[in-house]
Amino acid sequence: MTLLRSTLFNLYFFLLTFVLTVALATPVRFLAPHRVLDVAMLWARLLVAGLRVICGIRLAVQGLERLGSGPALIASTHQSAFDTFVWLTLVPRCCYVLKQELVRIPLFGPLMPLAGMIAVDRRGGASAMRHLLREGERAVREERQIVIFPEGTRAAPGQQLPLQPGAAALAARTRLPVIPAVTDSGRCWGRRAFQKQSGTIHICLLEPVSPEAGRDQLMQSLAQVLKGSPVGNSVG
Repeated sequence: MTLLRSTLFNLYFFLLTFVLTVALATPVRFLAPHRVLDVAMLWARLLVAGLRVICGIRLAVQGLERLGSGPALIASTHQSAFDTFVWLTLVPRCCYVLKQELVRIPLFGPLMPLAGMIAVDRRGGASAMRHLLREGERAVREERQIVIFPEGTRAAPGQQLPLQPGAAALAARTRLPVIPAVTDSGRCWGRRAFQKQSGTIHICLLEPVSPEAGRDQLMQSLAQVLKGSPVGNSVG
């Protein structure tokens, strides 16, 4: 049954993505580019609903009240492809920091910058960091909620990878506190896994970390918070 459900969801995922990209997002790209984010949010909501109906995967979220109503900087653990779209359903104007390779995907990729996402060349060194900071300032002016995965890639449940400096640099430039977020999404949708296991994915937003202490202290505090979180421990 799990294999059948997973196959059906993958078909649903690719068909939905193709239809929305070609039939809706591409026309919007040329006629009303400021509405591309709305299409992305619709796509994400339909995916979350599809996971619930087809695979029996539900979502439980705690701590959204920590966000407030304006711009925010969210540093989240990353275990699954689920994490790459769920925030579009949780915050009003999501702005993912993502790898530049995704922008090169035909049809789908060029829509990401129009939706306000921040594409970063992970091999770009100082130039990439400057681009990230400029785009972070733009996102704050637009009152976006920036979502960054400080580990840089997906980790297995219970595993914590070294944190990259992007979140601390954004906090220093924007003066936004970093809101840590933890998830156990990998229990239901594993890293590069075809099969999806029924269950509940938890996302928990934790106490903000102030940028006032400086980048090194912020990175240490963020690493400790993410490692010691209840959700993180539950999947270890």
